[in-house]
Parts: sequence; structure tokens; C-alpha cells
Amino acid sequence: MDAEHMGDALERVLLTEEEILAGLDRMAREIAADYEGKDVLMVGVLKGAVMVVSDLMRAMPYSVPMDWMAISSYGSGTRSSGVVRILKDLDTDITDRHVLVVEDVIDSGLTLSWILENLELRGAASVEVATLLRKPEAQKVEIDAKYVGFDIPNDFVVGYGLDFDERFRNLRCVGTLAPHMYS
Repeated sequence: MDAEHMGDALERVLLTEEEILAGLDRMAREIAADYEGKDVLMVGVLKGAVMVVSDLMRAMPYSVPMDWMAISSYGSGTRSSGVVRILKDLDTDITDRHVLVVEDVIDSGLTLSWILENLELRGAASVEVATLLRKPEAQKVEIDAKYVGFDIPNDFVVGYGLDFDERFRNLRCVGTLAPHMYS
């Protein structure tokens, strides 16, 4: 779906599809250089990271296995509830593996900090973070994201996997959702 099909639901476009893909290409080059020759596993966080993981993996110059976790902390609101539930756990044993957690956005960091602690307790050789978007102003806990596509304002954004109440994930760009959509 393109931005022009959003009507008045989208306030403004923050990142075009071309900008997103260029950012992911840059991140893939950095990741490929850092992990070459290592036993790395990309762990996507469902559902938002589907587009990010897909395009990031396609940009990699070598094969990288992936697995998925589904975590719930939002419900149908626009802010994290702080309560984390695993809806889908990893199928892969990560003992002594280099784990790269791939996120769509780092917002408060609460859910991601929980995920990182959980994965580290499972005996991974290392756990790092790659995220398409980071909202520095929204962070409540410090997350050391090694690979960041873009820093964005603390606005509610949709598109490229990010949703509001399961809608707008298929938007090709990232944009701010108009306040009348969620107020």
C-alpha cells in the first residue's frame, strides 16, 4: 500500500520506501562485516519486524539463518503496557550462538530489554540488536542497539511492518499516524 491510499489517516511520511531500503542495505553491510565466519542467528520479533528481517536478509551477501519470537506488550493501544508475554518462542537452541535480535522500532525499550535478558540467560555467545527505527526521546531503559537504521521523533508511526491495531503494516513507507485515528 502506498501513502496516497491512506487518505487522511497518515499525517506525514517520515521515510520513503527507497530511504528504508538504503538504510537496510547499509545495516546489512555492517552486519555482514561484523559476523563474517561466525555462527549467527537473526531473531525477528513478530509481527512488526517481518518486513525488516525480510529485506535485511535479502541485502546480506551470505546466508544467515533466522528464527522468530512473538512478544505481546501493547494490546490495541499506542503505548507499551510494560507487561510482556511470549506468544511464540524460538524453535532454535541459541546456546553458544551469536544472536542478532532484529526489531522494527525501539520505543520505550522495556519489551526489548526483557527479550535481551531472556536470550542472554539461554547461553548465547553474544546478543546484539539491529533496529530499523529508534525513538531516543521515548526510551525508558538504555538499549545498546549496535545497528540502527534511523532515529525518529517520538511520534506514533505506522508502515513497513509497524501497525495500529493490526492495520497499516503493509504501507511501503513509515509515517506518522494522524491523531484522529487513535484519540
